[in-house]
Amino acid sequence: MAGHSKWANIQHRKGRQDAKRGKLWTKIIREITVAARAGGPDPEANPRLRLAWDKATAANMPKDNIQRAIARGAGTGEGDNYDEIRYEGYGISGAAVIVDCMTDNRTRTVAEVRHAFTKHGGNLGQDGCVAFMFRHVGQFLFAPGTSEDDVMEVALEAGADDIVTDEEGVIEVICEPGKFGSVKAALDAKGLTADMADVIMKPENEVELTGEDAIKMQKLLDALEGLDDVQEVYTNAVLPAQD
Repeated sequence: MAGHSKWANIQHRKGRQDAKRGKLWTKIIREITVAARAGGPDPEANPRLRLAWDKATAANMPKDNIQRAIARGAGTGEGDNYDEIRYEGYGISGAAVIVDCMTDNRTRTVAEVRHAFTKHGGNLGQDGCVAFMFRHVGQFLFAPGTSEDDVMEVALEAGADDIVTDEEGVIEVICEPGKFGSVKAALDAKGLTADMADVIMKPENEVELTGEDAIKMQKLLDALEGLDDVQEVYTNAVLPAQD
């Protein structure tokens, strides 16, 4: 069904993210700060920082903002220190949810995340309750019409683990998180720019929700994504694209 088109859902998700651009810079700055603190201020030697830098560039963030965030993370600038926290829980019909946060106040963050789950019919679970249902991977998604042969040749040579093309022609490239930068560089060098590229928590199996369940699940995901301390939300729920 068109409503469950993978490509439609990808575009829908991207559109929802674009609609939240007002908070995007704040999230990226936090990611840059934490990445620089964890792996150093040189993006060429710090893959996580390189990815955050690329996200900042794609979001049209001024270079001065990026450099200030790096300096803050490296300890040469002033600003808040953020801790990384992951929460796990269950949404509608037991769908698995992972919520990655960066916060300067753990008490506030867990209260807000718990409230969002409870208010929208979900449950905040214990550490590890759903993480085993996901894999930490680098993911590249290419639009239908992209040459599968070209993507496969470049990606595999660069160290990708798997390339899958679905019935719509959406090409998905999967690699180890540590190889994300080299695979991306190889693809970009050949003019093969993915429509979406990131290091994610990819569900091993998906649960398709429809009707009222899908509407309720989307409200839960929106509530979580709307929290200031939330960086990313992952779920194994597949929802129909909405107009």
